[in-house]
Amino acid sequence: MRPLFRAITVAVALLAAAPALARGPLVLAAASLQESMNAAADAWAARHHERPVISFGASSALARQIEAGAPADLFVSADEDWMNALAKKGAIVPASRVTFLGNRLVLVAPAAAAKPVTIRRGFALAQWLGSGRLAMADSAVPAGKYGQQALTALGVWGAVAPKVARGDSVRSALALVERGAAPYGIVYATDAFASKAVRIVGVFPAASHPPITYPVALLKAAPSAAAGEQFRRFLVSSAGKAIFRHYGFVAR
Repeated sequence: MRPLFRAITVAVALLAAAPALARGPLVLAAASLQESMNAAADAWAARHHERPVISFGASSALARQIEAGAPADLFVSADEDWMNALAKKGAIVPASRVTFLGNRLVLVAPAAAAKPVTIRRGFALAQWLGSGRLAMADSAVPAGKYGQQALTALGVWGAVAPKVARGDSVRSALALVERGAAPYGIVYATDAFASKAVRIVGVFPAASHPPITYPVALLKAAPSAAAGEQFRRFLVSSAGKAIFRHYGFVAR
């Protein structure tokens, strides 16, 4: 069992053991939503509701937790595919599914060494890397999948693939660049905005990968369905979207 998957399993088990009335709804959310989702949870609590309990991780790992029976109330994915997979298994309430956020894919470098580059077909990323590594999320993770699709569309994946260092989530990939372990990394724009240690050096053309969207849905087996649905409605409301917009997301 991979470290992130094991950590999520333990966290969900502990939260499930807590008395239902002692906590708000349990939300499983993509790693790229850490700051924004916590801010949304704080705003919800400020409205005199129980603060939601949030477990962050790669969308792929979270979806597998839900398939395995994790007693969560809401799932917020960083792409449509993992939500589609749960929908096919009957794990979500179809009418509750809403795609409410968007993001951009960017190339980042350590802040001290960041220089703007032009990302276009055939750009010399492999040359820029030299003997260094390109930090990316695992290919099963949305950010890693989008990154590979973009590099393939731009005709440079073949040259770059041997130089890729994979992280089990987009934040793991970001951390490699923050620590200087990789000279470049592919993350979401919002991840770059959340870090003082990296800078965006280029933005991938929107046409180089599918749209980056975030759907949310209430889970069929939600133990706190009423509270989960209330929080879901807040997330997709104008007030909720304003919070995510503040953190760099595109509200849909």
